[in-house]
Amino acid sequence: MTIEEIRELVAQSRSQEAVEAATPLVAAGGRQAAMALYLRGNAYRQLGDWRHAMNDYLAAIDLDPDGPASLAYRQAQEVLNFYDHDLYNP
Repeated sequence: MTIEEIRELVAQSRSQEAVEAATPLVAAGGRQAAMALYLRGNAYRQLGDWRHAMNDYLAAIDLDPDGPASLAYRQAQEVLNFYDHDLYNP
């Protein structure tokens, strides 16, 4: 499966299929591995599996520091670190 096909699976929220399709590209390494990790991270995020999403983003950043995973990682951190004082102080 190609990167574009995996991107389309993620866009269609077919997350489990995207994870399964991206995994062989990640294992193969090469220049597509960083994008496959980024897309697999997005699919994991859609599934609510933040731990695997963050790990994939970090691995993608190691391979391509200027790629889209850097922004995705920072945005995911903001979501996970969000704290609403009003929710805890009724």
